[in-house]
Amino acid sequence: MSKLEVKNVMKLYPGVIALDNVSISFENGKVHAIIGKNGSGKSTLVKILSGAVEPTAGEILMDGESIKFTSPADAFSKGIATVYQELSLIPGLTVAENILIGRLPMKGKFVDWKETYKKAKELLDDMKVDIPPNTMVYKLSMWQRQMVEIVKAMSFQPKVLLLDEPTSALAQSETEALFNMIRELKKKDVIIIYISHRLKELWEIADTCTVLRDGKLIGTVSMDKVTHQEVVNMMFGNIEIRTRPADIKVSDEIVLEVRNLSRKKYFKDISFQLKKGEILGIAGMLGSGRTELLRSILGIDSFDRGEIIYKGEKIIKPNPIKMKQKGFALVPEDRRKEGLIQTMTIKDNLCITSLDLISKGAFIEPHLEKEFAERQVKTLKIKVANILDPIFSLSGGNQQKVVVGKWLNTNPEIVFFDEPSRGIDVEAKQQIFQIIWELSRKGISSIFVSSELEELLEVCHRILIMRDGRIVDEVLPENITVEELYSLCMGGEKNEVSGNY
Repeated sequence: MSKLEVKNVMKLYPGVIALDNVSISFENGKVHAIIGKNGSGKSTLVKILSGAVEPTAGEILMDGESIKFTSPADAFSKGIATVYQELSLIPGLTVAENILIGRLPMKGKFVDWKETYKKAKELLDDMKVDIPPNTMVYKLSMWQRQMVEIVKAMSFQPKVLLLDEPTSALAQSETEALFNMIRELKKKDVIIIYISHRLKELWEIADTCTVLRDGKLIGTVSMDKVTHQEVVNMMFGNIEIRTRPADIKVSDEIVLEVRNLSRKKYFKDISFQLKKGEILGIAGMLGSGRTELLRSILGIDSFDRGEIIYKGEKIIKPNPIKMKQKGFALVPEDRRKEGLIQTMTIKDNLCITSLDLISKGAFIEPHLEKEFAERQVKTLKIKVANILDPIFSLSGGNQQKVVVGKWLNTNPEIVFFDEPSRGIDVEAKQQIFQIIWELSRKGISSIFVSSELEELLEVCHRILIMRDGRIVDEVLPENITVEELYSLCMGGEKNEVSGNY
């Protein structure tokens, strides 16, 4: 039996104890989940195990022998492979080339392509992954890329496979396909360490769960002996999971109407209305057209036909500048690439969308800039040491609040939230939901897209269901269960679910 052990590991940064005397052991043939809220030390432990960071004290043992590494390549050479949330595949190469990159079979001075594809297919088949090895990676969906990344890692026959948020960008059906692959890995007696913010999936895939809080080990539990609430309590102490407050009412005033909006290959004949103060959810699997619809309404991408009517006025040729001026805002799906400027400070990011409000002529008014930034830090309870710190110094949840805060500084009328809870912990999610509810109280409307269908039931007044680029149904959260909602998103008929619409 193989065993990986972390013994009395500490990691100190100036003024911060990131890990405080943590000891955990991991056995082969099991999936070991590591969870914790943002700032818990989870990421630091992952970096230590993957060789990206050296511990200040303590040791790591493999089968009783102390091992040390000073780089990811060093950890890899000692049998620890890591599949990161940010995938490392090269889109312009084939699946086979990506799996075998750096060690392609050769015939003299030339690549033996026949042997390359044969070897890659054997590796794919061994993991029961049905993807042709000659497929270009850019043609693959996100979950298929995840699988190829894992096959690539497993081709080196590691003793330990560390999966960092592998399902963060996947819908439910795609997650299940990935889980089937992980179950195959268990049969190969690999030590699997699994990091995730999606608590509900732990009971489907993990055997044990280790919880970190504020750098300390809270405990390790068996998934078959622990409840969801007990895990949440371990992560946060005690946190209240709230649903939409009953006092949030929706006006009859229609602020946005979309009529027969179509864009080839993405969506067709989309029509809906959004009322003042309403939180309108859009449910659907990845690829259903949800994000593309939001982008076209905002003028980021063009559409082929249809109308967008805002407060009774038809908007001709929308573009992001025009839509921002009219009071639209977008919290995008990828906050790091599309929502924030990583080279800027927290203050700069909070003020970047409201330069017209804090400037006189061509010059920014420093006192207004500081006031705008500090107002959102206080209102949204963004945990910052200094607003002049770089944005990348913040946790995922606090970065997400900065994205929201920069748009609140523009005094929006309608905010589009595209996967606002992706990659953030339970506490941060609850805070984002509170912000959306508070906007609703002020008469600000929201469109809320999420692959976590439970969130739509918790947060929204009404939910549209998109499938294959069309709106196929509309439901009220109080009249449907999450299982029924999943069924409708995946193609189930109304008579297959018991909701009363």
